[in-house]
Order: sequence, then C-alpha cells, then structure tokens
Amino acid sequence: MPESYKSLRESVYARWGVLLIVSLIMAANYFFYDALSPLKDKIQTNLGFSNQQYGFLQSTYSISNVFLFMAVIGGILLDKWGIRFTGIGFTFFMALGSILTFYGASGTFRNGGLGYAFMNSFLTRFTPEFKMMTFGYFLFGLGAETSIVVITTIVVKWFKGKELALALGLNLAVARIGQALSFFFSANLSTPDFWYRPILLAACLLSIAFLFFLVYSIIDYRLDRQIHFKLETDETDKFKVSDIVKIIRIPSFIYITLLCVTFYSAFFPFLKYATDLLHNKFDLATAYAGRLTSIPIFCTVLFTPFFGWMADLKGKSASMMVYSSILLIIAHLTLTFTMVTPIVPMALLGISFSLIPAAMWPAVAKIIDQNKLGTAYGIMFSVQNFGLWLFPILIGLILDKTNPGVTAQLVEEGVAKYNYTYSILMLAIIGILGVVFALLLKREDKTSGFGLELPNRKR
Repeated sequence: MPESYKSLRESVYARWGVLLIVSLIMAANYFFYDALSPLKDKIQTNLGFSNQQYGFLQSTYSISNVFLFMAVIGGILLDKWGIRFTGIGFTFFMALGSILTFYGASGTFRNGGLGYAFMNSFLTRFTPEFKMMTFGYFLFGLGAETSIVVITTIVVKWFKGKELALALGLNLAVARIGQALSFFFSANLSTPDFWYRPILLAACLLSIAFLFFLVYSIIDYRLDRQIHFKLETDETDKFKVSDIVKIIRIPSFIYITLLCVTFYSAFFPFLKYATDLLHNKFDLATAYAGRLTSIPIFCTVLFTPFFGWMADLKGKSASMMVYSSILLIIAHLTLTFTMVTPIVPMALLGISFSLIPAAMWPAVAKIIDQNKLGTAYGIMFSVQNFGLWLFPILIGLILDKTNPGVTAQLVEEGVAKYNYTYSILMLAIIGILGVVFALLLKREDKTSGFGLELPNRKR
C-alpha cells in the first residue's frame, strides 16, 4: 500500500461519523439501563415488588458479568474474533433482553400471555412478572456490558494517537444524553393504565441500535481491508490465556480497576434510587424528582468532552481521578446529612462523574497494549459489575430494614416516607475507598512509566 494512501481512519468525516453511530448505540443502551429507575414507585405499586425485590431486579443486569464473567469472555472474544462478530452477537442479546423486560411488565403478559403459565410453574413465591422481568434484564446486562467494551475498543481503534480522550468523552456524553432523557421523561411518559410505556420506548430504541451496529459492521469491514487491523493477521499478537495473568499483575491496572468498581458502585446504584430518595426526603413530585436526577447526567454531557479535551492537551489523568473521588464523597454526605437543595449535590455528582470517564478509559489504553485492550476492558467491566450487582440489593435491603412498616402504598398515600440516610451513607464510605485507590494509582504512575499525567494526544 503506498505511503500516501489514506485509510478511512484518516478521514475526519469517517472517523467522527463512526463516533456518532456507536455513540447513538450507547445512548440507547443507557436509556434502557435507567428506564426502570424513575418507575420504582409504579413498579412496586402495580407489581407488588418490595424494595429488596426492586433492588434484585436492578442487580440482575450484572449477574452474568459477575458470576459468568461474560464481560471478560466478551473481551477475550473481541480480541480473538474481532469487533464485528462480538458486537453483533452482544447487541442482539441487549435488544432481546429489553424486549423481554418490557413484556414482563406489560398488560399482555400479566393477563396470561405467552409464557405466563410457565413462569408461574416454578419458584411460586415470586410472581411471573418478577421472573420474566429479571430474566429479560439479565439478558440485557449480558449483552450491554460487552457491547460497551466493544464500543470503547472501536473508539480506541479509530482515535488512538489522535483525539482519543475527547472522542471517548463525546461518546460518553452522547450516551449520557440517553440516560438523562430516561430520567427526565420516563415519569411523564407513564400513565396509570400504561405505566410501562417508557420501557416499551427503551426496547424500541435498543432494537434500532442493533440495526445501527449492523451498519457500523460494514464500515468496519471496509477499514480492516484497508489497514489489515484484524488481530488475527499477526500470530504474535493473538490472545493467549496467559495474557490475563500478565494484565492483572500490572499494579497500575489493579489500582485503576479497584477505583473503577468503588466509584461506579457509589454512583450507578445511587441513581437507581435517587428519584425515590428525592421524592421521600424533599417531598418532591416523582416527575420533578426524576428531572433532578437527570442533573448529574446532563453535567456529564457538558463537562466530559471538556475534561477529555484537557486530558488530551494537558494530561493529569491520575489527578483528575483523585478529584473526582473526593467530589463523590462530598455529594453523598451532603445528601445524607443536610437539607441543602438537592440541585447542589446532584451537580457535584455530575462534575465528579464527568472527570472519571474522561481520565480513566484513555488511561487504560496507556497501560495495556492494543491487542489486549478488549480483554483488559472486559476484566474491568466484570469487576465493576460486582459492585453494580451487589449495591442495588444492599441499598434495598438496608432500606427495608431501617424503615419497618413503611410500604410503597403508604408512601403513595402520603402517610409514610422512606429514610435513605444509612443507604446513602454506605455509598459515601465506598467513595472513601475510591480516593485511596486513586492516590495509589497516582503514586504508582511516578515509577511505572505509563505517563498517566502526560497529555494523551501525540504532538
């Protein structure tokens, strides 16, 4: 190939067009991920779920990644078989799971639709709706986490050595728009007779996202033919199981993975309950509380690309992770112990969560070689999902134990409230661990030579 020949990757329009496509896929993923969160009270009222059952439903997203190591397996498949095969398979699972989750909540299923009798034939202490929705959310999680690994790898593939942190920041910003819109509109889209309408919309968006990935696969095939990017073309770069051992023996990778699980455990499970928390503590209408819950997400839309640009230009990724962890703790303690308008701590959470992805994911690309990046992201996502599985259950369990006699029905009638103090205090304590791991990562960077404090973009 002549040196003057330029691949699609060198085309500004192609590169940023690809970013738009995969970012929209991520937006649909994130929209569905939190589509149930503003509906907590409606799910409990209409389906009779306890706080612990609601927490378990949310945690099933992570079961396949915690106990079956699917994010790791997906990362290995990505490194071994490539982006197209892995991405198509897992985005399909993501779409299928969303459809089944909607179906479990729908009136059609509840009135004896297809599969209702089967779901009612085992584990009879749980309702068929609970079992169908948890199965659907399980399949969604099985596909969603590996899909994020795939998309992150796609962005690295197209932008490494260029505007990588900015691209990753914009990718997350677009994805967070989907998540924010879920909080902002879900409660308003819901009606008494069709309360599960937001879940239907989210399932439709994920079905469209699957089609989008098919479109990207055509572009990816063309790029691979141009630059022979496939990992299989070089025998020395093929994935080996021993590579996992090599990855997890890197101290910087250990610290950044532990920071990842502590930070995300203190953030995403909180969002699952945030609307209900604001409704109970501040006497806000559910729809308005949902809009306030979208503040952290809209902040990430605004600030993540900016912080990504700063990391590309100035560096300081390790320092940014320290600052982010500190802001997270301040936000949770403010919500726990004060009656300051929730806009303030929610905005602090948003700034905190803008710093972390802008700094963390490009940093991994500095620590791990390109041909093992999918496996590394898969390991991180599996460890992260342990927290995403455990903490929604713990929050619900603590909420039930510290609020004896309080039910969703009594809250709806205005005669009782849930007290979230101990649940959120637990998340603040987890945030303290995040600060410790961030400081250890920054100290290690002084001797590792990975240059996490250096600019990402090559000059």
